[in-house]
Amino acid sequence: QVRLAESGGGLAQPGGSLRLSCAASGNIRIILAMGWYRRVPGKERELVARITLNGVIDYADSVKGRFTVSWDDAPYTMNLEMNELKPEDTTVYYCQARIQNRGNSLDDYWGHGTQVTVSS
Repeated sequence: QVRLAESGGGLAQPGGSLRLSCAASGNIRIILAMGWYRRVPGKERELVARITLNGVIDYADSVKGRFTVSWDDAPYTMNLEMNELKPEDTTVYYCQARIQNRGNSLDDYWGHGTQVTVSS
């Protein structure tokens, strides 16, 4: 079993910053990629930022230049630094991880979500 523990989020003013972290634990052999997605009205979750084991990074166009995703020094932990926040960044953010477990099964896992609210 794999668990994704999300932390961070909360309330920020427009132009402010927040930091999200996601730590994976459990039956893990290797994490191939981790990322953050967010809820969008009328759509499935959209990709915000994603980083692979080899450091390949993708960002949504709407967050490029403002958000930075990175691997933490702690094992199986990924961070998202969110700067220059805008009210339209307000929504629930979900951590996602593609993990190969010790039985060599490959699956995608999701966190429960953390609320980000940008408001003055």
